[in-house]
Amino acid sequence: MEKLNQLYEGKAKKVYKTDNDDVYWIEYKDDATAFNAQKKGTIVGKGTINNKMSAYWFLLLKEEGVPNHFIELVSDNEMLVKAVEIVKTEVIIRNIAAGSISRRLGIKEGTKLPFPILEFCLKSDELGDPVINEDHILAMGLATKEEIETMKGYAHKVNNFLKEDLIKKDIILVDFKIEFGRYHDEIILADEISPDTCRFWDANTMEKLDKDRFRRDLGGVEEAYEEVFARITGDK
Repeated sequence: MEKLNQLYEGKAKKVYKTDNDDVYWIEYKDDATAFNAQKKGTIVGKGTINNKMSAYWFLLLKEEGVPNHFIELVSDNEMLVKAVEIVKTEVIIRNIAAGSISRRLGIKEGTKLPFPILEFCLKSDELGDPVINEDHILAMGLATKEEIETMKGYAHKVNNFLKEDLIKKDIILVDFKIEFGRYHDEIILADEISPDTCRFWDANTMEKLDKDRFRRDLGGVEEAYEEVFARITGDK
């Protein structure tokens, strides 16, 4: 597979074309941003951890019946993926109140929710990724009713699998954000599953093991990423 010209550079990844129109080449970066890129920094080793952890989850989720864009790893911080058209809607599942839902709704952080809450956000840095509902998605032509139901179904399936797997490793899945893409008219899971996109708390101490350590200036950011990666994948 030949890596060709860069198509896109986001906050955490670069996307390149390849000599196969159905395949993209993704390069994960160590760059870190928060609050819609108002805060910027570097988390050493983040690109490698997020790349390998995403590959780990994508392989397992495929076995669980969740189709996704992952093809194979090509280096410590690079992977080949199916060339999807990203749906401009982020899907969030919340098991415990934290972050923006606590600020928006006044639910105390750490409150266990009675059931997993699914939220949609418009994928727009310019607008601050606002929360939207299914009517907004339909009215803006972002996805069809069938695509929305598919995304919701896969999101809950991802949540159930991740929660069960993580608690065995003394990690609580607080919440996560995922994205989907269209691949030959099929909706599949895309983007990444990592400490950048998930809130992981230690099940015994409630210590944060994710990007919140960077957002909130808690220190020990690299150590937290390394710890959660080692626990989840068994790799050092």
